[in-house]
Amino acid sequence: MPRAKYLTFTLSTIATLCLPLAALNSARAEDKPDAVITLAEGKVVFKTPKEWVRKKPSSRIVEHEFETPAVEGDKLPGRVTAMGAGGSVEANIDRWIGQFSQPDGKSTKDKTVIQKLKVAGQEVHFVDIPGIYKDQAGGPFSATPAVMRENYRMLGAIVVTAKEGNYFVKYYGPKATVTANEKFFKDMVNSLQVK
Repeated sequence: MPRAKYLTFTLSTIATLCLPLAALNSARAEDKPDAVITLAEGKVVFKTPKEWVRKKPSSRIVEHEFETPAVEGDKLPGRVTAMGAGGSVEANIDRWIGQFSQPDGKSTKDKTVIQKLKVAGQEVHFVDIPGIYKDQAGGPFSATPAVMRENYRMLGAIVVTAKEGNYFVKYYGPKATVTANEKFFKDMVNSLQVK
């Protein structure tokens, strides 16, 4: 009999202790570190979709990297990177355009859509580039041979801040996968906060 009382007491105590723990886990799930990109020592912040998987950056110049699941029919996932970088907005957009070629041999620049927006009071240049992507593992300065990825698409955002410099968020991958995540990428850009 005393043993049964001891067991009842223990289960009751565990249940009581688990209630705040469950609430804490729920709060953490909503605001988990994996769902946030912080740049400029926390002064530039984006919220990311919970479906995106945080990865170890594959290049030392990348500060944050995520993978988006491939949609049916695509063999590779999408890749999202975020970082600060130097150079003018125009030079960086030209570099992105230079990473693409077109199957019909026409100009990639002519197929690129560039929009200048205001988000959270900051100037944001939104770039959309389709075509054959020159995928260089380790970044553009790597000695690794490039792989040409057909039917790819890149969405990029360059955030120009007055005090913290320029920040680059880039999303590229198979066209169908990127198109399926386009809204999520735009929502992330629109979630920008500069503190």
